Amino acid sequence: MSTQEEAPSPGAARGAPPADRPPADVARETSSATTAGLLRYVGAHGGEDAVTETLARAGVQYSVEELCDAASWTSYETRIRLFAAATEVLGDPRTMFQVGATGLASGLNPSVVLVLRAMGSPRQVFRRLPSAVSKFSTTSTMEIVESGSTHATVRFTLHPGYVHSRLDCDYAQGLLTSVPAVFGLPPAHIVHDECESDGHPACLYHLTWDARARLPWRRRRQAAADPELGALRDQLRALQSAATDLVASDDLDTVLDRIVARAAEAVLAPAYLLAVTPPAGGPPSVHSRGVPEREAQRLAAMLLSGADLGPEAVVVEVASARRVHGRLAALYPVGARGMGDEGALLTAYAGHAAAALDLLIALEEARLQAHRAGALLELAHELAGAGEADEVCEVVAAALPRVVGCNSAGVLLWDPATGCLNARSSVGLRPDLRELLLSTGLPAETTAEVIGIVTDREPRIIDAQTASPQLRKLLAALELTDVVAVPLLAGDSFLGVATASWQQGQAPAQLGGDVLARLRGVGDQAATALQNARLLTTVRHQATHDALTGLPNRVLFSQRLDAELAGTAAGESLAVLFCDLDGFKQVNDTHGHAAGDELLRQVAARLGAVVRPQDTVGRLSGDEFALVLPGLADPTDAADVVDRVRGCFAEPFRLEGRQVPVTCSVGVAVTDRTVGSAEALMRAADAEMYRVKRSTDRRVRVG
Repeated sequence: MSTQEEAPSPGAARGAPPADRPPADVARETSSATTAGLLRYVGAHGGEDAVTETLARAGVQYSVEELCDAASWTSYETRIRLFAAATEVLGDPRTMFQVGATGLASGLNPSVVLVLRAMGSPRQVFRRLPSAVSKFSTTSTMEIVESGSTHATVRFTLHPGYVHSRLDCDYAQGLLTSVPAVFGLPPAHIVHDECESDGHPACLYHLTWDARARLPWRRRRQAAADPELGALRDQLRALQSAATDLVASDDLDTVLDRIVARAAEAVLAPAYLLAVTPPAGGPPSVHSRGVPEREAQRLAAMLLSGADLGPEAVVVEVASARRVHGRLAALYPVGARGMGDEGALLTAYAGHAAAALDLLIALEEARLQAHRAGALLELAHELAGAGEADEVCEVVAAALPRVVGCNSAGVLLWDPATGCLNARSSVGLRPDLRELLLSTGLPAETTAEVIGIVTDREPRIIDAQTASPQLRKLLAALELTDVVAVPLLAGDSFLGVATASWQQGQAPAQLGGDVLARLRGVGDQAATALQNARLLTTVRHQATHDALTGLPNRVLFSQRLDAELAGTAAGESLAVLFCDLDGFKQVNDTHGHAAGDELLRQVAARLGAVVRPQDTVGRLSGDEFALVLPGLADPTDAADVVDRVRGCFAEPFRLEGRQVPVTCSVGVAVTDRTVGSAEALMRAADAEMYRVKRSTDRRVRVG
């Protein structure tokens, strides 16, 4: 036996199973109206054990709850296996006819009863019956050959690819005979002479019924048990249950999925589709049953745009007095359509859905505000502990998605020397895109947005479509389409910008209101923290550097020496040089202290020019300088540096327009010869420097 795998939907012949259904049976060919009615009949006539035995014999993987779920659909093969199992368990060959004939008593969906009753008479129902078939099955076609006020001839044809079942035929006959009962009349009489199981091309059913109940007491009894009243009561209970169910969750996806499930209680259909527009913007939330994901996205776009999905779709708005959330649709196969007033029934559920969404959105907004307030407090706390500018940038960038609600964020600092904005931190981008941003500067001279924000100090809302060429190219490379940038200002000083950014279709509809206000608030905190970090950096620099020459002072020099000594590898040497200017007091006495200060600055510059990048030059006090030379392959290598240092003093210094010759005494201590601590090395170098200064032999001893 072959089966179609999915039920058709408008514009698509195939669908997908709900997420909560077992994976073994993905077809949506038989409505739960059929399986639920069958199990209720078996339970009423055989008890719970009979129901359990029916499921076991049929070999299905579903529970009773799943088979009775209004949104559940199963395959044609599952339906026939259940029909056969139920007939065996109850031991009655007429079981399936009775299941169909007692559909009202076993709980036919109240929405179907109301739609049928609204048609006014059995004749009108039979005329519209072909449209009703798709509410129960997608594997067959029904045609009305002819009909009158008390008779009808119906042709029932199974679609190609399916094997006809006489049990399915019995069930269809029972359903057809129950139509008059919807109007309080006796069941119809049916004659079935042509059956597909006997080789005929289709099943042909001849039905006759009475125009009214013949006996007065039967009419009174039937009026008291009017199926329409029972259906209305069931419908009211279902609506009340839906209202309670929808507000019972505070998770948006759960609520949207429940809306789709509840739609099945309003309108029986093979497929359902819900598309809701998020209040803050971004892509719509799409939930569906019986529609493949790609097709669901396409249909959702049509649904939200107001496009006509065709006569096969029953579409209603999910709207409250506050806002229109989206649209909800029940979908039928191509060529099929609803029977009547399904739209009104679906609207009732959509109203409950809208109210639940209103409540959920209000709760979400309250939670979001609390989350953002907490993020701002956390930001303030983290900024208080950030001592470096780069650390401030990282903290601010990390906080922006939480506070602003953006996909990605960054902080760019202004370099006045180059006239360029340089990214110092970024979050939310792929690693390769983050590296691209951090390595790309935005020069003011070629980027209109940069020169604009530097000039007027006002925020910028940037769209990739209308950005300047330089920025448009960068945004395309970063896969971003929308950016909000606010200046970071400390008084009159422009420090840089903080940015919030979004990918295609992710940005809120309005970027100039609440989004900009939140970004500005973070920007104000960032500017203050950056200013404090710069002041702290200045204080730290002053505490560890010589104010006159800018070289490391004794404290920092000692720290560097300790670090280099600890990192000296086996087989390497480290040297310390002490340099003392000869006759520095005479320079001060002869040319003045300003000239002496200038001499010290020039000495610092000359020493810095002759050492390696990894070497450290420091001014320890007065006219005393020191050098750390790490990573020497041989102790004698220090002699080359000593020669270069002494060479710094070969040319006279120009002080206040005069050429002033100055010499220097240099002492060296090397780890290979002087074993001990950093302090011992410095003492040894100092002692060697004084030996050289006192000696007539100016040569330096190394090794």
